[in-house]
This record gives sequence, structure tokens and C-alpha cells, in this order.
Amino acid sequence: MLGLKLPTDPRWVNIVQKNIDEILTDHAYCEQKAASTAISLIVSFPEYTELVEEMVALSREEMGHFKMVHDLILKRGNTLGRDRKDDYVIELLKFFPKGGSRTTQLVHRLLYAGLIEARSCERFRLLSEELEDRKLADFYHKLMISEAGHYTMFLKFARKYGELEEVNQKWNNLLEYEAKIMKDLGTKESIHG
Repeated sequence: MLGLKLPTDPRWVNIVQKNIDEILTDHAYCEQKAASTAISLIVSFPEYTELVEEMVALSREEMGHFKMVHDLILKRGNTLGRDRKDDYVIELLKFFPKGGSRTTQLVHRLLYAGLIEARSCERFRLLSEELEDRKLADFYHKLMISEAGHYTMFLKFARKYGELEEVNQKWNNLLEYEAKIMKDLGTKESIHG
């Protein structure tokens, strides 16, 4: 359903199991960044009323997810660690050239956001199926469903605001590029790494 060209190596879950606290901190920042992305789209493209409405709702939801993860961190007797760079996103953002029309910039940002949500959804599915801690597995199952909705929403908007055939080609090319990135990732205690 997600269209990802390279699935996550299931051994990634072993890394997660040994580093739950690190993963939770990384996950909390992923949720915060997702909220920031939604707000940034509102600021950059205020004339797209339907997009703005959806991004308002998304920013609230993502901050709600941040709170849920933060609460888990506190419940485990920890505090939120410091943010760290996300190698996955850094590499992903190199794919599309800078510049172009406002519509092109919007489509590219929507495709990036959609792909990040799709990969998060895939990773959350793995966690929901493989984590030994069943409460945490159930938590990730609920978030997986939410991420799938976000992925499809971003893709829907990209196809609405861009030329359909061109957007579909860009999406497929981005998926191929992302698969190459993923070959070198999956060895760290992070949601995307």
C-alpha cells in the first residue's frame, strides 16, 4: 500500500528493543518536526485554503503525538533528550532541485512529507508487530494508522496542485531514490535511521 521500494530490514527492531529510550526521544522530535512542517506549509502557501485547513488539524495532531511520546518518556523515568540530526531526511531533501515555481516547490514539499510519513508508517508497523513490550507495540499500532492517513493526504494534495502525470513520475522517482538511501540506513536507534 505504501509503495516503498525497499522495506526496512526486520533486524532494525532488534536495535530498537535494546535502545527504547533513544528511539522514544528520536520519535518525539519526529512528531515535533512533523508539526513544524505543517505550520511551515501554512506560512509558505496561505492561499491554498484547503491545504491550510488540513495543516492546522495536522499540526494539532502531531503535537498531540509529541505529548503522547513525551508522556511515555516521563513514565519510564526519563527526560526528553536532545534533538539530533536525521540523516534520512537530510539525504532525502537533496533529491529535488531548489527553486522552480511556487507550485513546483509546493509539490516537492508535499511529496517529501508524504514519503517521510510513509516510511514512519512502515516503521511503526514493524514496531507494532515485533516489539516484546505489548503496550508499546499497541501504541505504535495506533500511530501507524494515523501515519498512513497523513501519507495519503500529502500525496492527494500533491496530485491536486500539480499536474497528475508529472507528480506521479516525481513520486516514483523519489521512491527509487529513497530506496537507495535506505540501503545505508536501519542500523541506528532512530525512527528513520
